[in-house]
Formats: sequence, C-alpha cells, structure tokens
Amino acid sequence: MKLELGYIQIKDIQFSKECKVDNGTLYVDPDAVKAYLYEDDDVKAWVKDFGFDIAKPGESVRITPVKDVIEPRVKVEGPGGVFPGVISKVETVGSGKTHVLRGMAVVTAGKIVGFQEGIIDMSGPGAEYTPFSKLNNLVVVAEPNEGYQDHKHEYEHAVRIAGLRAATYIGELGRSVTPDETAVFETYGIKEGLEKLPNLPRVAYVHMLQSQGLLHDTYVYGVDAKRSLTTILCPTETMDGAIISGNCVSACDKNTTYHHQNNPVVANLFAAHGKTLNYVCNIITNENVYLADKQRSSDWTAKLCRLLDLDGALVSQEGFGNPDTDLIMNCKKIELQGVKTVIITDEYAGQDGKSQSLADADPLADAVVTGGNANEVIILPKMDKVIGTLDYVDVIAGGHAGSLRPDGTIEAELQVITGATNEMGFNRLSAR
Repeated sequence: MKLELGYIQIKDIQFSKECKVDNGTLYVDPDAVKAYLYEDDDVKAWVKDFGFDIAKPGESVRITPVKDVIEPRVKVEGPGGVFPGVISKVETVGSGKTHVLRGMAVVTAGKIVGFQEGIIDMSGPGAEYTPFSKLNNLVVVAEPNEGYQDHKHEYEHAVRIAGLRAATYIGELGRSVTPDETAVFETYGIKEGLEKLPNLPRVAYVHMLQSQGLLHDTYVYGVDAKRSLTTILCPTETMDGAIISGNCVSACDKNTTYHHQNNPVVANLFAAHGKTLNYVCNIITNENVYLADKQRSSDWTAKLCRLLDLDGALVSQEGFGNPDTDLIMNCKKIELQGVKTVIITDEYAGQDGKSQSLADADPLADAVVTGGNANEVIILPKMDKVIGTLDYVDVIAGGHAGSLRPDGTIEAELQVITGATNEMGFNRLSAR
C-alpha cells in the first residue's frame, strides 16, 4: 500500500468569525465547531456545553486534565476517510492522499471520570517533558450534564467522539490547501518484498494496544481491541487513522490518538525501509487482564512472526504493571521462534530509581529501550492561566494529597505529564 501525506504547516491559531486555513494560520469560529459537535446524539446527551481556548508554545498556560490529543487530517484522495469505523464509514485506509495540519493539535479537557488524565504545560520545566508543548493547541473543554458520575462510560465516549469530530471539522479546512511538503510511504506484499529486497532483514513492528477495559481501551477501525485477536495491519493504515485512543491510563505513557497518527516506531522503520531492512508489516495485539487471554494473544503474536519468516521485531507496550506481563510473554515467545526482539517500555522504579523497573522480566528480554522513570518527582511552577480545572491534580495518577500547593505550584511524579515517558519513544527521555 502507498500513502501520500501532505503536510500543511500551522504556525498560529486565531479565533475568527469564519473557519479557514490561510498562509499558515488556522482561523476558528468556536460556534461553528460547537454546532458540528452537537450534531452527534451522544455528545448532545452527555455534554452540557463546550468551551474553546488556544494554547501556544512558550505561553504561561497549563491544560488539565487532558483527555486526548488529536492531529486534524482530511482524506483528499483514495478509499476511506478520517477515523474509519468511528467518524467515517468502515473502509480500509492507508492508501491515496491525506492532508495533515501539522504543528497543531486538538486537545480535549474538562471534568474527568477516572484518575489517570494528565497535564500539558506550555512553558517551564513541565513543557520539556511533553511533546505537545511544542504545538499550537486548540483546546476543547467539556462540561458534563448532571448525573454524569453514574454514567462514566457514556460521558467518556461522548468526550472522545467530540474530540474526534472537532479534529475532523478542522482537518476538512485543509482539503483544498496546497501542502508545504509531501512524503510518500509504501510497503510491499510478502512475495513482492522478498523479490525486491532479498538481502535485507525482515522486520515487523509488534504494536501492543491498551485494552484492559474499565476505560482502558484502544479502538481499531472502531472495534475495541480487547474484542479482537492478534492480527496484521499495513503500517500506512496506522499512519492514516485506523487506531485511536480511548483510554485513561497514566498520562505519562498514554498513547493519545496523536501518538498513533505519528507513531515514531513506524516513522523510523519507514526511514530504514529498503536501505537497511525490509519493513514487512505491523502486528497489533492486545493487553489483557486474564492469564488465558494473555497466553492466547502472545501465542498468536509469536505464530505470526514465524509465519512471516521475520528476522527481527520491535515490540512496544502501553501502560505498566499488568501489561508488563504481556510485554515479556510476547518478547519471550517471539525470541523462541528464532526472531530477535527489541522491546520499548518505560520504568516505574520508585522516586529514588532503585525499585524493580518492570513487573515481569526474562533473560531473553536483553535488548530494551526505556522512555524514562515515571516515578521521578518534578515541581511544576504556577502558571498565569489554566485551561480546564485544577480540581483533580491531587488525585490523578502521579499526584498525591497536597500535590497542588497553596502557592499554585504542583509537586508530583512525571506520571501526571501527558506523554512524559511515552513507550513508543515519542519524547526525549531514555536511559543508557
């Protein structure tokens, strides 16, 4: 499959009486976007109102609690549409042409239903730990209807859909805009790849998806990943919006929809494709709660690696603790098939860095990339402006009673920062 991404660089966002992209500036009419959000019945049922704000790099602004981060895109040529199975009809994506509004994101925030949403600081020390401080962010703040506490899943679903719809509406503004830059990505069928690249090692990406339920979900073409068995995706499908976030895992290693759209493992494998390796495919597998389900999914993962005659596999996880078992099961079983692995994770090694980093381990897991220690403590300074609410700072994962100090500063673990220790490697932290 061949996918062309046309990047339209967004250098600024401004509110306006009309919606358009003009000379690198996104002009947004909040009333028009809100009206589009309320065309969805679930959004209408569970969200009383939406507020809109803009956060730019370097500003003294804190966004919290963050639900999701989404890059606006529009399919301009070829099959399918944005967020297939959720916003667009179910049709295979990953080919044709897609326009990308690069340098910006839609961020959803507001009252939360769990304790694992996060913080984005646009300046100060916290900004160094999140990639989203470098973007121009259109923030959509949801205000729930009364009684939402008793309908957490319905409200969470409504906010998730609202974010995707907002990104869809904004992405559509780029349909007729000439991209500043284009890039083409292509992989081959199994036989074709063997013929074209006979002397290069065959490598796949084993992409573990958070699917433990209870608001820990990832969706593939609109299907909750825990309802699926391990299977194969073309890498360009991942790049074209086939996978979206729907989870409330700790903010530091949560894969937002933006992370899936811009997965750095996929990008780096494509950069090496045809040069030092043959990028065969992505193998997507879920992270389960029960042992039998973990065994089934990891068995299927290893089986597919063998059937594809792979030489190597990169394995990334999402979350920590329970999913560490899935990670090590996948790694061990793939290695026993004669396929070399590299695993990407992060660490929960205690605030002093001396605790066991993973909940599981095996001698075969001998090539490991880490995204950093999520338990490291950081002091976040008071910001001049807060988009959302500080009500949850003490209870989100990584916070504690008294995290929000009387002077407005926050003492917490890196867990509270969205994307701080991302397990796709989508950040700057690592270890050696």
